Amino acid sequence: MARVFAITNQKGGVGKTTTAVNLAASFADMGRRVLLVDLDPQGNATMGCGINKRDLRSSVYHLLLGQKTIPEILCYSEAGRFDVLPANRDLAGAEVELVDQVGREIRLKTALAEVIPNYDYVLIDCPPALNLLAVNALTAADAVMIPMQCEYYALEGVSDLVNTIKKIRANLNPRLEIEGLLRTMYDPRSTLAQQVSDQLKSHFAKKVYDTVIPRNIRLAEAPSYGQPVLVYDQNSKGAQAYLALAREVLERTAS
Repeated sequence: MARVFAITNQKGGVGKTTTAVNLAASFADMGRRVLLVDLDPQGNATMGCGINKRDLRSSVYHLLLGQKTIPEILCYSEAGRFDVLPANRDLAGAEVELVDQVGREIRLKTALAEVIPNYDYVLIDCPPALNLLAVNALTAADAVMIPMQCEYYALEGVSDLVNTIKKIRANLNPRLEIEGLLRTMYDPRSTLAQQVSDQLKSHFAKKVYDTVIPRNIRLAEAPSYGQPVLVYDQNSKGAQAYLALAREVLERTAS
């Protein structure tokens, strides 16, 4: 049975999509069966997997509205060697169209239930907002992975997200837990980064992953080629960091 991770942070530009794509590729490289769900209308995870969002005839949008099933929209990332439920700008319309729908918060969970047995890991790339799409992700997930930069407002943002997780747990998904906090774009030379990192460890203890994702030009370049960094440059620091993260997650979920 798959373990479902919602990769989320309401702050943009913290490495959610980078983490979703590259962790999926790392799991796949280790022989795990992986499904990546792109739940961001920007469709960046879709493009980063080598799937052209502009060519899509159906997407997660149609899945959430009950117009298509998973087998009808499922794509395969040749570059990453994992399955993808793709997204494009159409998904932005789902926010409005689902507002008055019954069971609007559990549309994704209901759809995924049919395919969960086919995978070891399902990774959901969430939008940079705590909206209905994010609520669908958190309701469908077993656990939350929070990528974040070690900067001034980081702890405040995480605090807001933790409060949202508590509300989801109380009202929609009692099994939801925080899997871990991932420090991204990390520069060990920065005193501020070190201070925020220490604060995170103080507040969240073992929930903070030992693995840190460094600032790395290869990580930044890979999406423009529609490839995970593991394919683009497997020897880069970014690729090695995500492989290390995958191993750490495997160890945690096995224990």
